[in-house]
Amino acid sequence: MSAVRSLLFLVFQTVVTPLFAAAMVLLFWIPRVPMYRIAAGWCATNLWGARWICGIRHRAIGLENLPRGEPLAPHIVVSKHSSTWETLALTQFFPPLAYVAKKELLSIPFFGWGFALASPITIDRRSGTDAMHQIAKQGRERFAQGFWIVIYPEGTRIRAGRRAKYKTGAARLAAALGVPIVPVAHNAGWIWPKGVFGKRPGTVTISFGPPISPDGKDPQRLTAEAEQWIEDEVARLGKPP
Repeated sequence: MSAVRSLLFLVFQTVVTPLFAAAMVLLFWIPRVPMYRIAAGWCATNLWGARWICGIRHRAIGLENLPRGEPLAPHIVVSKHSSTWETLALTQFFPPLAYVAKKELLSIPFFGWGFALASPITIDRRSGTDAMHQIAKQGRERFAQGFWIVIYPEGTRIRAGRRAKYKTGAARLAAALGVPIVPVAHNAGWIWPKGVFGKRPGTVTISFGPPISPDGKDPQRLTAEAEQWIEDEVARLGKPP
């Protein structure tokens, strides 16, 4: 039944993704934030489909830790990356988000075309140390345009129950731009793991930690602080029942 539901959800995505991509391409001339709202609508539509087709629900804790006030100062969101679910869900809790992602994603038909118009920060991994300069330059531009930044410090999706060494890119960017980090933990990897047919019904818990200031901290210490909170919280959340 899980495989059947996953297949139906894939069909659902195959139908809705070209529609949203076409809308974004046709409206390429509108400002960046309204364009992003269309992309966020695609994310919300997929979460809706995942709920009603695959039985994947969610609950949020730690919402009181999210920055508030007007004007809302920019932050860097640092999230556990064990699923596709969190990429969709983060758009529902934060101001407009610029995802740091590899350029190769832009070549994916329909998805990549829409993603390119949603104001991501794209990097060429072959650039080596220059990649950090790419991120910082685009990051300043995105902040000025009204976006926050999302970085997955593990660099790629990690299976639920496993850990990977956190890269210091998010901490270095936070220090360079002088903004706090918002850590995010969740247990979506148990319910929506990497792979098309791995989804199963259940309730994902997403947890938001207090912002972490970069003041007086080197990238290693700041990374370690974010990693400890995220991994401790992931362990506390455990596997959904």
